Amino acid sequence: MSLETRWAVDLKAAMKARDAVRVSTLRMLIAEAKALRIDHADATEADVLDVVRRQSKTRLESMETYRAAGREDLALQEEAELAVLQEYLPAPLTEAEVLALAQAIIAEQGATGIQGMSQVMAVLMPALDGRYPGRDASALVRRLLQSGT
Repeated sequence: MSLETRWAVDLKAAMKARDAVRVSTLRMLIAEAKALRIDHADATEADVLDVVRRQSKTRLESMETYRAAGREDLALQEEAELAVLQEYLPAPLTEAEVLALAQAIIAEQGATGIQGMSQVMAVLMPALDGRYPGRDASALVRRLLQSGT
């Protein structure tokens, strides 16, 4: 089932359950996906998933801003919307999974030393598919290459 189909089914269930946060969040996702399809007729499921990622990132940034401004009520609203958005994202990878993947790529690429970092990261980042923070992955690869593992 595509994400957009799943959103439509979940929207109907949320409307029946009178879940206002879920309804508004799903309506926003559906509208964003429609706008994406209008702008890019050849948009893929991965592009639609990027909509969810962007919206999640926006919610996280808004939560920080609202908390810094002392608006806990708005931060909680963003947090509730983020919880709905995260249901549609793939499960994040653990550090152990990324470590194993990075070690396999380092061995496959034959990278030694920090000078091989760019070629390892070029293969690793698409494999992570946004399920692990890039800067954390970069630090992990740097540590592995510096230690020679």
